This record gives sequence, structure tokens and C-alpha cells, in this order.
Amino acid sequence: MNEQALQQAVEQIVKQALAEDLGGRGDITSQATIPDSVRATFQLTARESGILAGQAAAHATFAQVDERMAVEWMMADGDGFDAGSVIARIQGPAGSILTAERTALNFLGRLSGVATLTRRYVDAVAGTGAAIAHTRKTTPGLRALELAAVMAGGGARHRFGLDDAILIKDNHVAVCGGVGEAVSRARRYAGHMIRVAVEIDRLDQLDEAVAAGADSILLDNFTLDDLSAAVRRTRDTAVVLEASGGVSLETVREIAQTGVDVISVGALTHSARCLDLGLDA
Repeated sequence: MNEQALQQAVEQIVKQALAEDLGGRGDITSQATIPDSVRATFQLTARESGILAGQAAAHATFAQVDERMAVEWMMADGDGFDAGSVIARIQGPAGSILTAERTALNFLGRLSGVATLTRRYVDAVAGTGAAIAHTRKTTPGLRALELAAVMAGGGARHRFGLDDAILIKDNHVAVCGGVGEAVSRARRYAGHMIRVAVEIDRLDQLDEAVAAGADSILLDNFTLDDLSAAVRRTRDTAVVLEASGGVSLETVREIAQTGVDVISVGALTHSARCLDLGLDA
């Protein structure tokens, strides 16, 4: 997704999030207690260390609530911060700032959590040559933001959606009657412009996948010994090997040391913890 498309997605996602929070009447608490003439300055502060992501969504939240707010960012997506760090300062009508507060923090906390977890995986495989990639196990409707957060954490791009590349999974193989047949059908459909990847779950399927013309082979839940064997057997080919399944921070470096090119980790997006960030007067 290019920058223009990402920004369009951000604007739409923020619009939907604000509609969910504001309902039909808006922030009736701020309306009831704070005159529109009251202005204030708030600091967006980290209450734990991490990696920033979600700046665009938070900025759009403040802008959509009230264009009179001014947001000064002290850091950008991908920057690390410690507990107590000031991430941004927001000035403007106090009621508007408080109206935007929770939605902005939801975006920042969730997406910074994704970036922070991604960075931990990237650091764990440093020096091995293996890339850490996301999967499609994302929150429906939020994929553009969550995958941007993976990038902010140092992760690698995978498929954004089903139209990006052909990835033959185990159920496709079962319906087609085998790895070779599935890859051959995909290769004929794709021509030379679309990459073809196939998931295998046994080492004895590897040669069949290579012979049928797979560009990438996803090694699903392979043992370390079988991963190493797959690397040796494809060393003289251009095939990209991707390990997946059962990957954790405790196991990822051993997997990387087998020589695979990519390690895909669904946990980056489906299991990241929301970081504790706050807005303080």
C-alpha cells in the first residue's frame, strides 16, 4: 500500500472510530462541563518503554474532532521511547482535546504495541539474515494500520491481501490433489508477473514444489532439522524459504539460524499487548 492509499485508509478508519465513540450527540460530558472558550495544553506521555506507531491515526483523530487543535510531535513512528517520555503536546480547546483523547490513545496504544513486539522479534534474529514478516491475521478493518505498525517495528512486508500474490495453502493442496498440481495450475494462471508461493507441511513435498515452479515455499511447523535440510536442498535455487507456525520469542532465533529467508509471525498483530500511554494536563 502506497503512502497516499495509506493516508486515505487512515482518514476513513479514524472517521469510523470517532462515529463509534461519539454516537449521535457527541461528547456530552465535555459539552456539559467545559465551555468552548477554555483552552488547554496536554502532554501525551509514555508510561512504559516501547516503539511508537500510529502517529498518523492519532493526528487525524485530533484534526477530525477539531481543526483548531495543534499537535506537536516529539518523535516519529519507529522511534523508541522510555517510560516518562513526552511523545506529543496538544494545544487547543480543552473540551475537544478530551473528546479526541480515548480514540487517539486507542490507536497509539494498540499500534505501538504491535511495533514494540515486532522490534523484539527483529532484535532476536539480528545478524542471522532472516527477516521477520507479518501475516494476514489482523483485526478486520485495521489491517493497513497494523501492518504499518509492523513496518515501524522493523518487520518485513508479506501479502497485504489475497490479490497481492498467490499463496497456496494446505486446503488448496487438498482440493487440487497435491502440491505439484496446485503449483502447476497457479503457475499457468500467473504467468511471469505474479509470484507463486506454496505452503508445505512435510519435507518430502519440497522437491515437488520446486519442480513445479514455486517462487517461495512456506515451511509450516517444520522441525529445526527439517528446516535446515530444506535450506540445504534449495541452496542452488532462487526459491525463497519461509518458516511459519509455532514461532515465539523463545524459538525464533533457533529458527533463523537454520538459514531460512523469512519467518512469518502471526503474533505480531493478533497477540500484541496495548502499550500504556496517557494524556496528562
